[in-house]
Amino acid sequence: MADQTHVLFVEDDDVIREATQLALERDGFAVTAMPDGLSGLEAFRADRPDIALLDVMLPGLDGVSLCRRIRDESTVPVIMLSARADSIDVVLGLEAGADDYVTKPFDGAVLVARIRAVLRRFGHAGGGDRADAGGGAADTGGVLTFGELEVDTEGMEVRRSGRPVALTPTEMRLLLEFSSAPGTVLSRDKLLERVWDYGWGGDTRVVDVHVQRLRTKIGQDRIETVRGFGYKLKA
Repeated sequence: MADQTHVLFVEDDDVIREATQLALERDGFAVTAMPDGLSGLEAFRADRPDIALLDVMLPGLDGVSLCRRIRDESTVPVIMLSARADSIDVVLGLEAGADDYVTKPFDGAVLVARIRAVLRRFGHAGGGDRADAGGGAADTGGVLTFGELEVDTEGMEVRRSGRPVALTPTEMRLLLEFSSAPGTVLSRDKLLERVWDYGWGGDTRVVDVHVQRLRTKIGQDRIETVRGFGYKLKA
């Protein structure tokens, strides 16, 4: 049990919760399943799981609020589960600090693949390591400076005007991608592939929301939107 990846799964639908828990356990995960947001928050604080799967619509404390509470306390990866791909709740969940989302109904194999992709980014699975994140930037060593922004690619630290900037691992990987090629336009699809480990097309809203979150932390003007193409870091 000690070497198993621990998943916190919060879902109020009994059938989905039980079926998904069994499927995840068959794939080797240790699962704590909770039926509502408040019990999910208690389980998170008690167990400190490796990853949290949160349904958007939860009784007591909804999934977006639960995600926000978890993010206030931890950088543990969070995947939101939403019944509608076009729901505003998807964006709200990402803005609250979620790293990815999966639309219901979902295939068990797809969910497991997304979980493992997130865990690889966070260094929990697949031999990943945060120091390897971000492609070329991590190999250059030292501190990269962009105006008032400093990116320590070895210590995985960021400072703005000399003050530490707290980034989630996903935000850090995104910044490393930009800082490895300043002035170069990176498409949303390329960022999905490199940061989110998508070997196939994904929802580019994930990229857009994370870029917006990153901008609020490192400066709104530091990452430029190139309409029709993507984003680039101002050198």
